[in-house]
Amino acid sequence: MRTAGPNASRLPHTPAVRPAGLCYIALVRAIFFGTPDFSVPCLEALSRIAEVALVVSQPDRPSGRGLAVTPPPVKARALELGLAVKQPTKVRTPDFAEELRAVGADVAVVVAYGRILPRAVLDAPRLGCVNVHASLLPRWRGAAPIQWAIASGDAESGVCLMQMDEGMDTGPVLARARAPIGPNETAAELAERLSRLGAELLERELPRFVAGELVATPQPADGVTLARILEKSDGRVDFTKGARAVHDHVRGMSPWPGAFATLAGARVKIHRTHVVTDEGVRGAPGTVLACAASGIEIACGRGSIAIDELQLEGRKRLGAAEHLAGSSWAPGTRFDEGAK
Repeated sequence: MRTAGPNASRLPHTPAVRPAGLCYIALVRAIFFGTPDFSVPCLEALSRIAEVALVVSQPDRPSGRGLAVTPPPVKARALELGLAVKQPTKVRTPDFAEELRAVGADVAVVVAYGRILPRAVLDAPRLGCVNVHASLLPRWRGAAPIQWAIASGDAESGVCLMQMDEGMDTGPVLARARAPIGPNETAAELAERLSRLGAELLERELPRFVAGELVATPQPADGVTLARILEKSDGRVDFTKGARAVHDHVRGMSPWPGAFATLAGARVKIHRTHVVTDEGVRGAPGTVLACAASGIEIACGRGSIAIDELQLEGRKRLGAAEHLAGSSWAPGTRFDEGAK
């Protein structure tokens, strides 16, 4: 087996026991592109079935209240595995593409890397680049497929292994795995499930791709939706919508950018809700209907939701009962309309 190169960490790497029935492809030389926590299970899966010659991740960035420069999760895990890591500030340079070609990789696996790769990079490995994408393509192409799937009320999501081209998640699909979305599941919770499902799909299907056993199926023109990158303003709750739509929005925006509304000019983060009823008109949208330990009921355009967990500006996150113990909220209190 080829070594990972002179820049690799000296930490030991003990591959996990491979699942029964999998074809071990340690002679395949691979590059891995990834950055956040979501990508880590796929990196671990790839390290079990191939020689990971190089890991490419985003640069270290300031993080936390102290803004300490922190490595991305993929880099941290790669170093633990004893793998060589590169963190380019630019990927659209001839030098970077040449460095990748010099690795002599058979395939590159890309999972939430965070940048669009140019043709020269896509063509650097012998078999090109494959991507693990967290949606059932062509639905939810783009940067935030998990969040928009939940915020839109989808009942199902999944992961796709796809052959990459220069478009935004437009390449042909090699394999897919489906997963139901729970009615109260948040984006963070679904992301954790899909990250594991993506790793399982990669570990099972990449050997078949390398062996030429998978048929790449072009994505249909019908059913394309775009999951644009989220902005802070996307977290604003619109209580004029139906209760189910408001509830879906709250859980889709969790944890970032976070759902919020304003009350007397102050921002209130809404962390968790549940639907009380999705029928009838209960009052002016945004009006507090009832205050109980089981939840603070709010009128919507149709039906009502209950806020289970919330956070006042500058305060800690509290459950409904804790909040009400020190709050003057009462039925008739109303969230501001059209506040910015």
